[in-house]
Amino acid sequence: MAWLLELVPPEYRRYGVLRRYPIVLARMARNHLDANVEAARLGYRTARTELAAAVPPHGIEAVLEAYRREGARLAALAAAAELVETALRGPDVPGDPDYRRRFTPKL
Repeated sequence: MAWLLELVPPEYRRYGVLRRYPIVLARMARNHLDANVEAARLGYRTARTELAAAVPPHGIEAVLEAYRREGARLAALAAAAELVETALRGPDVPGDPDYRRRFTPKL
């Protein structure tokens, strides 16, 4: 729960439903992270054209590198949040596209 709460905006802590139902928090964290990944991708695609008049070329390259690093970090967090959500749902939820998925304990 604490890790998932770190992934969402601080305002989300005000909603008791997120603490009562971890699956809801996991879903909201995943959605929030997915949106951030998309925003980083859009920023990366448009940085050169939108910032060219205001930022020198070396600055543009630094911005693109920041987007690359942040995008990779956000994508990894989104994948981790999705795994947590799937685990909370359980491996055998009818109607779930991953119905056959089994979780194997690791040492």
